[in-house]
Amino acid sequence: MQVILLERVAKLGQMGEVVDVKPGFARNYLLPQGKALSASKANIEAFEGRKSQLEAQNLESKKEADAMADKLNGQQFIVIRSASDAGALYGSVTTRDASEAATEAGFTVDRKQVVLSAPIKELGLHDVLVVLHPEVEATIQLNVARSAEEADLQASGKSIQEMAAEEEAEAEFEIAELFDDIGAAASDDDDLADAVEAPANDPEDDAAKA
Repeated sequence: MQVILLERVAKLGQMGEVVDVKPGFARNYLLPQGKALSASKANIEAFEGRKSQLEAQNLESKKEADAMADKLNGQQFIVIRSASDAGALYGSVTTRDASEAATEAGFTVDRKQVVLSAPIKELGLHDVLVVLHPEVEATIQLNVARSAEEADLQASGKSIQEMAAEEEAEAEFEIAELFDDIGAAASDDDDLADAVEAPANDPEDDAAKA
């Protein structure tokens, strides 16, 4: 199916170009979102009549997107999720979660602008692409953690694996100290038992020796 693009579409073409696309892609995405028109003679003529207006609108929206990208690019947003000790999420982080996290921080980001190649299913820092305009993109970072404290540690550069290793080492140290305390207590008990079992000097024996 041939369509005429009303804006730049990644991997398809620029505004005003007539391109071939699959009918389903055109009907389900390009046409309902106003990104293209079917390339009929009437629509092509209508586009030529509106071309200057569309170009001006595109330029204005691009300026707004550039301004937003300057503010949004590099921002980090915390997403709290339950996860296993190994860092696997019980569920996943989606485009909606990314959009809501950015919105809560004061940015206007629609879930349709968020691009994820696959849902996020692990704790950690994840770079996420946000398409603000056909010609403008920004990259944000989602800090997916089990708590705000864990998020702070991840933001400082520690991975979930490093934190798990530190917790394991700390637990092993506490166990070793516990066994040392138990051993010391047992040694004190033995010394006390030896003192009790030792025969006391008989006063009569001492008098006889004298």
